[in-house]
Amino acid sequence: MTYQPSPARYNDMQYRRCGNSGLKLPALSLGLWHNFGNVNNFENSRNLIRTAFDNGITHFDLANNYGPPPGSAEENFGRILKQDFDGYRDEMIISSKAGYTMWDGPYGDWGSKKYLVSSLDQSLKRMKLDYVDIFYHHRPDPDTPLEETMMALDLIVRQGKALYAGISNYNAEQAAKAIAILKELGTPCLIHQPKYSMFVRNPENGLLDVLKDEGVGCIPFSPLAQGLLTDKYLNGIPEDSRVATSGVFLNENHITPQRIQQISKLNDMAKQRGQKLAHMALAWLLRDSRVTSVLIGSSKPEQIIDSIEALKNTTFTDEELQIINAIL
Repeated sequence: MTYQPSPARYNDMQYRRCGNSGLKLPALSLGLWHNFGNVNNFENSRNLIRTAFDNGITHFDLANNYGPPPGSAEENFGRILKQDFDGYRDEMIISSKAGYTMWDGPYGDWGSKKYLVSSLDQSLKRMKLDYVDIFYHHRPDPDTPLEETMMALDLIVRQGKALYAGISNYNAEQAAKAIAILKELGTPCLIHQPKYSMFVRNPENGLLDVLKDEGVGCIPFSPLAQGLLTDKYLNGIPEDSRVATSGVFLNENHITPQRIQQISKLNDMAKQRGQKLAHMALAWLLRDSRVTSVLIGSSKPEQIIDSIEALKNTTFTDEELQIINAIL
């Protein structure tokens, strides 16, 4: 049966302007870091994309090495686009990145012009696209001049292979320099993607202020701290959890008694607000006008629908914020 997107898909999602640009992003965007590789069930991956789009999530975020194996998330996303979204490309924001190891040898990693241009060419082939909407440099490269990396992003935009340029995992000082170089080149930096959650608050050390001052959007990843900011670990480690199944980015060492105590107190706070802990964690990020969108991951379509519940209450009283800060 041919997929037909929901006619009501734009009714309930909120859209926010990205920095000083003309682009609006949905308050929640779908990240394809996990659950879209060849190791995953393709029909489930397909249902995740459909569910997101049916609920107004128009932005899909990838990177060259998402999988596993690396590259397979882009390939599978390309298949889903062809099967289900032919004719809907102009309703979608698709982003990819390069900056981590993708292929062997000296040209398959970091931030050289050679790597970034080659990587995006590969990504476009995998997704069978003419262009991506946003292309990010995925992490700062200590050995390549920042000017070279930013000139590569500028070139890619001028070639029409990406509409906008972004950066990810840059600290405040690095971001300020990158944004200044891009501005001088005439390709403004659209957006920055940092790791940011109630448990990882580094962007508050100047980065959010830089982004606000420069009119650059912000889209945090890992907003639920790999699942810690949910109620799933309050009574031990579930068998189907990321800790139990992969243990790569989150393992038992992260789940300390102190952490469980924090999660429990935050969970009580969320209940007082009439929310689940996961909803409150997403809302806590979205309360900040400097945050354009938040990247959610999902392994089940129901989780996407559930995450959207967070948008019903993204305001916090000063007292609530003080209590949360005290817990953290």
